[in-house]
Amino acid sequence: MTVLNTTKLMSLFTALFLFLAVGCAEALETESNNNNNGGDSEADTTEGYFALPESPGDLYESDEFDFHVQTVVDGLSQPWAAAFLPEGLVLITERDGSIRKIKNGEMHSEPIAGVPEVFARNQGGLLDIEPHPNYEENGWLYMSYSKPNNGEGMTAIVRAKFDEEAHALTDMEELYVGTPFTSRGHHFGSRIVFDHDGYMYFSIGDRGEMDTAQDLSKSNGSLFRLNDDGTIPEDNPFVGEEGLDEIYSYGHRNIQGMAVHPETGIVWTNEHGPRGGDEININDKPGANYGWPEITYGINYDGTTITEETHREGMEQPVHQYTPSIAPAGMAFVTSDKYPGWEGNALIGALAYQLISRVELDGDQFVSEERLVEGIGRIRHVIEAPDGYIYFLNESNGTLNRIIPVES
Repeated sequence: MTVLNTTKLMSLFTALFLFLAVGCAEALETESNNNNNGGDSEADTTEGYFALPESPGDLYESDEFDFHVQTVVDGLSQPWAAAFLPEGLVLITERDGSIRKIKNGEMHSEPIAGVPEVFARNQGGLLDIEPHPNYEENGWLYMSYSKPNNGEGMTAIVRAKFDEEAHALTDMEELYVGTPFTSRGHHFGSRIVFDHDGYMYFSIGDRGEMDTAQDLSKSNGSLFRLNDDGTIPEDNPFVGEEGLDEIYSYGHRNIQGMAVHPETGIVWTNEHGPRGGDEININDKPGANYGWPEITYGINYDGTTITEETHREGMEQPVHQYTPSIAPAGMAFVTSDKYPGWEGNALIGALAYQLISRVELDGDQFVSEERLVEGIGRIRHVIEAPDGYIYFLNESNGTLNRIIPVES
């Protein structure tokens, strides 16, 4: 009797095991099929835009935690900016005038068609790309670039839509063209952001002619504010006054990093100084003069003095200045809970010093700086993407990289 019951029990256990095994196999096959529907399937929402690689990537240390840097896109040529869009789509500008499409981690073999011709001289070319805050509803993408005109160039702003099926930009609209044009290949700016009220901000540098940053009749050395259709807000500071109506602030040398503070909605910027005197600024005063070149913490590249003044009444002081220069480019505020201890910090890329400057702030006051990934390459752009991860573009090796804390 005991033997018979044991046999029955063994049979039941065997049947149960086979049932569970078949069920698990079917579940695994279903999951595999769902994740392999071809190149245009939606991104895995668990991992965001890029699947986790087999190798965790190079290990780096910070004061708060250790982290890996993972290369998620390579083969780029002087990447300048990245826009993270819905359904696993990323668009990356290259300074020579190309936009590259990455979908679910794979880069399309051909650049996107329909990109405007650029003045690709020295620092000029195709620059920033920024989606409209309501991109999912209206599809608008905003781009800054150096527009050519009879051998000269100047920063311009356009918007267009991306037809993924045609692999091309469509419905192109020119929103702004700076003045004057010049043959110089320096200091085009240019970043684009939208504040919490939907206004568009963008920058143009002094174009290598420092004194023009104090001339309100020219676009040089300024931060601009427009409506999303390119029209001028009625309450812009110089409307009805001397100066260009589109200017929001002036006295800037060359802004190449810009981000909206997640809590206050105020636009923050970083800009290149000459030899020393790179700056982080808060742009909370319409019509403010940030001083270049009347005041600066930097000197000329040949070591001569630009001015003895670092302060002057009626001119703004930076939140922080870098001497020696790090050559700041790109800027992002950390809001993601994936980076404990970094929340509220500003991350700023550096071209010359080849690092990310992590800046701890207390309100609008500088507290401290930590330098991350030193020597990794010229970092052009830093982005916190919708998947909560921080990415950066390295123009030295043509890559897009992701920062992942060790505990992730």
